[in-house]
Amino acid sequence: MANDDVSLSDLEGAWMDCDWESGLVKRCKSAWSKPLRDLSREDLAIFLRQHIAVEHLLPIAKKRLEEGIDDNTEMYEGELSAAIEYASNAD
Repeated sequence: MANDDVSLSDLEGAWMDCDWESGLVKRCKSAWSKPLRDLSREDLAIFLRQHIAVEHLLPIAKKRLEEGIDDNTEMYEGELSAAIEYASNAD
């Protein structure tokens, strides 16, 4: 697992702007440079569903659930749990 002081930018490279603009792109871009420890449950769920840095984010997401850390950012109750299951079964 990656050190939680690093960001997705450190792990995956700098954000690459594109011509496509959407709410999803905006949320991903705003979270891209956050330290992994500062990603919200919603951020984690989004990146896991998009299969971005799963090997780094999956352990963090599972730990948040195990510890009951809820920051009230999920779009719906159980979003992070569903994203973990989705990312875990995506092979």
